Amino acid sequence: MGPLPRTLELFYDVLSPYSWLGFEILCRYKNIWNVNLQLRPTLIAGVMKDSGNKPPAMLPRRGKYLLNDVRLQSQHFQVPLNVPKDFMSVMIVKGSLSAMRFLTAVNMTHPEMLEKVSRELWMRVWSRDEDITEPQSITAAAEKAGMSAEQAQKLLDMITTAEVRNKLQETTKKACDYGAFGLPVTVAHVDGKTHMLFGSDRMELLAFLLGEKWMGPVPQAVNARL
Repeated sequence: MGPLPRTLELFYDVLSPYSWLGFEILCRYKNIWNVNLQLRPTLIAGVMKDSGNKPPAMLPRRGKYLLNDVRLQSQHFQVPLNVPKDFMSVMIVKGSLSAMRFLTAVNMTHPEMLEKVSRELWMRVWSRDEDITEPQSITAAAEKAGMSAEQAQKLLDMITTAEVRNKLQETTKKACDYGAFGLPVTVAHVDGKTHMLFGSDRMELLAFLLGEKWMGPVPQAVNARL
């Protein structure tokens, strides 16, 4: 028998483009590295409030940098990122509370669908500049991910329940307890030690901690050339 897989927890919010980048990288590597990837839907607004941090776009120079950086990262990571036209409204006004409660409900009842539904919500807001706040928008993403209309509606009905609200709060608090001040956060449990890595640009360091090989953001392309 080989060594047991190491556990990686990814705390993310679909409002965060960098969370999408980190999510796709870990989804690509989960079957290459010997890891058990656990997806943790988290409310970025809660993390920011708890840590006293501010959204990057609130600082004009940083916001301008972010817009250019996202475009470049999209090409490098091969993730179809496009900045929403009404960027400030999407990020600051609308937020992601309903979407993250929905993903929490998915994780609680249909965890096997969490990766696909998360990706479809990112596709809506960060690729096609579509809404992720209205009920019909959320269920449309779930159905595109492969859920039936009945399943999607049942999960939507759950997002106002105390069980779902409390679970999202618990997950967000867990991220904060690890030291999160933004998202994404990857928590690696290796050899009895816990390592918290912030951002989507720490994957080479994560490979080092795991004793694995980093083959860039698109490992499949590297393997195809070998």
